[in-house]
Amino acid sequence: MNGVITIVAGVLRRPDGAILLVRKKGTVWFMLPGGKREATEHDLETLRRELAEELGFRNVSINGLLGRFDAPAANEPGCCVAACVYSVAVTDEPTPLAEIAELVWVHPARPEWASLAIAPLVAGPLHAVMSGAQFG
Repeated sequence: MNGVITIVAGVLRRPDGAILLVRKKGTVWFMLPGGKREATEHDLETLRRELAEELGFRNVSINGLLGRFDAPAANEPGCCVAACVYSVAVTDEPTPLAEIAELVWVHPARPEWASLAIAPLVAGPLHAVMSGAQFG
């Protein structure tokens, strides 16, 4: 591996269990919303900022840490992503902004999501959610 990219990401779930995934412009991979920390930010500050910039969310409640997950980076060949992933609740509807080209709500228990190009990082958090992991 050429390097490690450290990010913060959020699992946003609707009441029906569907999870929000996003695709950045110029890419094919769907991933969890989030991004890289700025110099002095902590995880929660980063996640709130990224959700506002990328999806227009203003009312964000972070329910707890889902876990730390490592995976091959989807858009940077030869790199690895190290992500702190949080369970997040929002009251707004998402709007693709900034570098987000597309968003989709997927239900991990339904087969239609299997046809999407899913970033390698998504498997760990989805497995934790589907197994009923406790947050925090």
